[in-house]
Amino acid sequence: MTHWGFARMGRHRRIFLEQTLQDLDRQLAALGSGLLQVQGRPAEQLPVLAQRLGAVGLVCEEIAAPDEEAEVQALRDAGLTVETVWQSTLIDPADLPFDPEAVPDTFTTFRQRLERAGVREAAPWPAPDALAPWPPGLAATPLPLDPAVINTSADPRSSFPYTDPDWQGGERAALSHLTRYCARGLPHSYKDTRNGLTGLDYSSKFSPWLATGALSARQAMAVIRAFEAERGANDGTYWLWFELLWRDHFRWLHRKHGRRLYSARGLSEQPLPTHDSHAFARWTEGRCGDALVDAGLRELSATGYLSNRLRQNCASFLVHDLGGDWRAGAAWFESQLIDYDVYSNQGNWLYIAGRGIDPRGGRLFNTQRQAHDYDRDGAYRRLWSRP
Repeated sequence: MTHWGFARMGRHRRIFLEQTLQDLDRQLAALGSGLLQVQGRPAEQLPVLAQRLGAVGLVCEEIAAPDEEAEVQALRDAGLTVETVWQSTLIDPADLPFDPEAVPDTFTTFRQRLERAGVREAAPWPAPDALAPWPPGLAATPLPLDPAVINTSADPRSSFPYTDPDWQGGERAALSHLTRYCARGLPHSYKDTRNGLTGLDYSSKFSPWLATGALSARQAMAVIRAFEAERGANDGTYWLWFELLWRDHFRWLHRKHGRRLYSARGLSEQPLPTHDSHAFARWTEGRCGDALVDAGLRELSATGYLSNRLRQNCASFLVHDLGGDWRAGAAWFESQLIDYDVYSNQGNWLYIAGRGIDPRGGRLFNTQRQAHDYDRDGAYRRLWSRP
């Protein structure tokens, strides 16, 4: 449970993760191995597993966020040697034109320095052809399927229907989607459509697979570069690079600022945020009285997905109109979003609240104007006028 009284991982995230693990198990089995899942705290379970294997250490992704770093330290305290690998950025640390811990705080400066230096994304590594099997007596044992995975059907209004085989978690669905996205020429229209509110094609929809690691930013960009080579580059393909750089920037900011990004004040000197539990509950339930925001939060609860435009509006309304604690909003998005990413979620909430690196000191969205600009005919609000 979170500090705010709800599950840290809600139903949609659990189902999408379960799909991802099923796909991973099938792919590992095809390479001669398999997925072994255990339940419990890593610091309790992994030392026992290491002892059974005769191992003294393990390798895992380096994630520069407090909870993840605490888990690694707990494993070390339990006697394991832990090697962490920085792996989820588009740009390799060695290719940055500055020390990773000296990353510019503003995204524009970060992007311009990379582009002036001619920095490009690193190439993805090739997949292995085979893997060693588990030792005798220790076979891969995936956990039983969560009943929620078996019994869930997609809301027909969903912009990311993850129960459809084409949209499920896992690398195979991710790569198939990437191929279809480019075959239909959608990278060329990305910049023009990215502020859409509903439908399958208004944005790239890479983020759920990126968030679970089923797709890497480098894989995605390699396919986009191949698309550019064949069909030409334009503002749309550039903007896909631009958005993946934003994702990188939030990662480097975590390397630089660490736990300060999780404090109530963030990087600012603003007063401590307030929290009204009743107003927050109405916000989470889509009952706060603003038609656009309420529609967005209903979509989020019903589907586990929400357009970037609506995420910004919903976050702004909680922080600036309801005077709510940005950390509660960040925790709610963590619980609900199938594409929850610790770096991007924290960075974006800090940005909206004016407690991060936004040079304008936060973003207050006029939701009435936003509705006029992005939902002029009211179609989105009508679509989500009910839960």
